[in-house]
Amino acid sequence: MTRKIILSVLGIALIVGAYFFAKYLIENKNKPKPVVPKVVKTVLVDTVENSTVPIVISANGNLTAKQRVELYSEVQGVFKTGNKLFKAGQKFNQGETLIRLDASEYYASVQSAKSNLYNSIAAIMPDLRLDFTDVYPKWQAYLNGFDLNKSTPQLPEISGEKENYFITGRGIVSAYYNVKNLEQRLAKYRISAPFTGILTEALVTEGTLVRSGQKLGEFINPSVYEMQVAVSKSYADVLKEGEAVTLSNLEKTKTYQGTVSRVNGSIDATTQTITAFVEVKHDDLKEGMYLEANLNAEKVNDAIEIDRNLLLDSQEIYVVKDSLLDVIPVKPAHFSDATVVLKEVPNGTIILRKPVPGAYAGMQVKAATTDSAE
Repeated sequence: MTRKIILSVLGIALIVGAYFFAKYLIENKNKPKPVVPKVVKTVLVDTVENSTVPIVISANGNLTAKQRVELYSEVQGVFKTGNKLFKAGQKFNQGETLIRLDASEYYASVQSAKSNLYNSIAAIMPDLRLDFTDVYPKWQAYLNGFDLNKSTPQLPEISGEKENYFITGRGIVSAYYNVKNLEQRLAKYRISAPFTGILTEALVTEGTLVRSGQKLGEFINPSVYEMQVAVSKSYADVLKEGEAVTLSNLEKTKTYQGTVSRVNGSIDATTQTITAFVEVKHDDLKEGMYLEANLNAEKVNDAIEIDRNLLLDSQEIYVVKDSLLDVIPVKPAHFSDATVVLKEVPNGTIILRKPVPGAYAGMQVKAATTDSAE
């Protein structure tokens, strides 16, 4: 009897416990979920105002001196010491001697030929006095002005046929041109500076035996440089001489002003580019310096320029309408490394100034025009 009572109590307790547990589960199931606040991104925007956008072509290259001379020897001789050392970095004024070779032996042969010419003319003077009295004075004056230590003067002008036969028959003319030829070669033992500049390369030193055809060094004018750039053939008709060009170094810390000095008349068949030469002057510039040039190619009317990252692969850009993102089609006119020029964007359209991660059409945003508002 007692056992039945205990089992009955336990059964009733189990039923009551199950009832309250079920009620607890039902109450928790119907409890409303917490509301997560919706985050609205703040985006930087701009209002479109179409205008004329200049297209700037970026190109780069190395500077080379506009005036440069590679020095070669046309004669053979020992390099003699001069007033200035023949070393890289040495400056020379126009007309100064860059290199002087020992020409003592050759100089003696030139003097011998000049002496023979003088003697040949002197030998015909008695005949000229007797047979050509009218031309005798000019030949006598020529002899009087003949100086072996100076360049051979030009022969007197031959005025008549008889005089011509007489002078030519005595070998005077051929002897004169032989002397002038030797004098021209003697001048090649001295190389003078064609302009004021600096020696950038020296391949020989004083006392060296220089051979004919040997390269001696390089000489440049450090005041004017040129940079060769290659641009697309599509700009061949707008790239003109005299156009202003802004150049900068790789660190973007210095800028220089140059002009387009020459434009190649042919297009490279391999790369389909046209070569232009930019002239620039500045004391800080050195040959071989690497610069970047910005050339003004043309102007696009009724266009805007934006960050290239804002243009979608579908040739569309994001706009803001009623606090929602939307996309509109655009027409790219020119691409550069960082920007793109667009046409067919209506005035007054509100567009993004900076890309928005995870952006999509219909996304709710808050427009701002300055970074502080973000």
